[in-house]
Amino acid sequence: MGKDKGQYSFSTCWNIKRHNVGSSMIDEIRELGFRYVELNYNVTQELLSTIEPMIERGEIGVSSVHNTFPHVADPDYGTDSVLLGFEDEEKRKRAIKLLIGTAEYANRYGAKAVVVHPGEVPFDYNIDNELKKIYHEQGPDSSAYLKLWIEMLERRESLSEHYLQRIGNSLEDICDQIAAKGWDVSIGIETRSRCYQMPTLREAKSVFDRLKGAPVGLWYDFGHGMMMERMGLYDNARDMEAIKDNVVGIHIHETVGLSDHWCPYVHSGDMSYFDRFLPIIEAAPVKVYELKAACTPEEIEQSHELLLAKLSERKV
Repeated sequence: MGKDKGQYSFSTCWNIKRHNVGSSMIDEIRELGFRYVELNYNVTQELLSTIEPMIERGEIGVSSVHNTFPHVADPDYGTDSVLLGFEDEEKRKRAIKLLIGTAEYANRYGAKAVVVHPGEVPFDYNIDNELKKIYHEQGPDSSAYLKLWIEMLERRESLSEHYLQRIGNSLEDICDQIAAKGWDVSIGIETRSRCYQMPTLREAKSVFDRLKGAPVGLWYDFGHGMMMERMGLYDNARDMEAIKDNVVGIHIHETVGLSDHWCPYVHSGDMSYFDRFLPIIEAAPVKVYELKAACTPEEIEQSHELLLAKLSERKV
């Protein structure tokens, strides 16, 4: 049994593929010492049938629920979608309805937040995949990378305002509905893992400025932030200052190169880069580890101990 992790939570994305029964998935996470979980978007109604009794008995707490929840097989409403920015009004309304449904579950389980991938600037192919391939084969300073990067950026920048406006409209509607229902749930818009997806930290700031006082904030995913920094989209250390007071939750994981969901400090062997996120970790109301299946219980324990040691050094 791992040491008690206190207020830290753990995402079911780590072990969901290993389990057909929800309660055994949760028990494996409890074995690591976590008292809270984030139920991710692959959790099905069937898995929930054995998880809900555990929540009701107080055997596990739910920190957050990841939209779209429970699992929706339609990729239009999946994790890599235009979602809250759809041009098609019927689709956008369905995306809003599904997010309200996720918030209803969060409220029922006593979770503080819903994590949402709000949208993207659509491309007719996965340009991010292509860029990452060139990044690995030729490097980010290669002429091939820079040429395609500029092409991506020009389209992204010319259309981002339009999609951001639609995402903002959707969030406004969602926040009004949540307020009308009296739910104490925040919507966290997540920093993303593909360069054409939204928001950057600055885009997020413009949404929060527009929706002042609404229950919406940033879900800061550190691994994704590291990837986007390496690819050239934004600078975490520079931009985080603007949004640090708007953070409603975090995904704790680290990126090795452009591969994410690794244990901080342990898999990269870098003992300093991740330190820039420590002030955000300290202040975030909801703190969730989002790790891949390859991370072992021993590595998770070691990483958490390193993180706690770093945080306590800051207090001295």
